[in-house]
Amino acid sequence: MTEQSRSAGRIRGTGSRRRKPSRARRVKRIALWGAAALVVVGGSGLGYAYYTLNGNLKGVDIDAALGTGRPADVDNGSEDILVLGSDSRSGANSAYGADEGSARADTAMIVHVNEGHTTASVVSVPRDTLVDRPACTSDTTGETAAAAHQTMFNSAYQVGGPACAVKTVESMSGIRMDHYVEVDFTGFKKLVDELGGVDITTSQAIDDPDSHLSLKPGTHTLSGEQSLGLVRTRHSVGDGSDLGRIQLQQAFVKALMDQAKSVGVFSDPKTLFGLADTATKAVTTDSELASVKKLTGFADGLKGLGSKNVDMITLPVEYDPQDPNRVLPQEKADRQVWAALKQDKPVPASATEQSAGDKGGAGKVVR
Repeated sequence: MTEQSRSAGRIRGTGSRRRKPSRARRVKRIALWGAAALVVVGGSGLGYAYYTLNGNLKGVDIDAALGTGRPADVDNGSEDILVLGSDSRSGANSAYGADEGSARADTAMIVHVNEGHTTASVVSVPRDTLVDRPACTSDTTGETAAAAHQTMFNSAYQVGGPACAVKTVESMSGIRMDHYVEVDFTGFKKLVDELGGVDITTSQAIDDPDSHLSLKPGTHTLSGEQSLGLVRTRHSVGDGSDLGRIQLQQAFVKALMDQAKSVGVFSDPKTLFGLADTATKAVTTDSELASVKKLTGFADGLKGLGSKNVDMITLPVEYDPQDPNRVLPQEKADRQVWAALKQDKPVPASATEQSAGDKGGAGKVVR
């Protein structure tokens, strides 16, 4: 069955917007990529930083594009953020392939920060997951893309940009996304280089000509280019699937968080500003986050959130019997995942026990 023949509608969750957050709750927190990195603005010198950094930021008005009919969002202090890594080949990204005029979500992570902002759950969504994509109006072109039945998850970004990606995630999960953060290949590399590289240890050799990465077993400090190669690697580790690559990405994100703490991002104003300057140029966010005023306080808010406080899983899936290159959601297990996030609780281990996402074979390659 082709993806074109699987078109059908999708019923969306409905609900009202949460009330305006209190002043104290305007202090935002974010974990990035596969993101990719931490967007942090704060410390001293904010008068100068405001004018310098505010001009760097790019925002997308997702709320205007999506309008009403979104899931309800209870004002309990928790945050839900969709983090996307775009595979755009435009501009400086052309070194990684020909620009075909569109991009897909190469990496997708749903970050849930708990009410007390002391722990976080991160759910990676395999890009090849077959989902029901709702009809979407692009936030950039204003064009409408028809709903599609069992089409690849990463096509949502391709046909409708950030707004369609958010709408698809909200339709799948029944959870309203408070924020959206996107980073492309070049932005990711610059963020890692600004941190001075990221330390990782490999238990086996990695040699992937497609991602241009060659590493011997042992400990390495990866540059931005090498880090990009690692999170794009799939053919030389595990079973060679995208599920194995997600496991590498999750291990890298934790190493990235540890690196950010070790170089004094949260205590050295100069280091903080350097990262903030790079990060604000590298990312695209929802319009609510696209000002320095909204981003201040991130550093203090994230001080207590280390890699040990972050639980990372892959959305429970199974291989599609009609096409081994595609995966299908495990609906019962997925409901457990979304219910845990809605209730601001850890995702139960039982939810992922039967998932192909835990069997990619790359989970112990990097630490």
